[in-house]
Amino acid sequence: MKLFIVLALALAIGLGTAVSPFASASPDGLSKVAEEHSFDGRGRTNSAPVPGYAFPGVHDEKLAKGLAGFTGTLVVFGLAFGVASIARRRPVHT
Repeated sequence: MKLFIVLALALAIGLGTAVSPFASASPDGLSKVAEEHSFDGRGRTNSAPVPGYAFPGVHDEKLAKGLAGFTGTLVVFGLAFGVASIARRRPVHT
């Protein structure tokens, strides 16, 4: 099981880092609908940890997006691993 987790994490990091710089610059579905119905300016725009899917402070756009993909993959894996560890430790009461 540990080998599977390591290989899956390596694949996810590789894809997140290598593919994210080539993501479409077009708005996603929610952004497109918000623009079409003129409510796109009503939400909070500064609440994203990595705004624009690019790592802040890095001037090369593709490198910044790759770093954001790498970081995002690690954060999601860490959260999922933590939740799974906590859930596994709880005794089942019947």
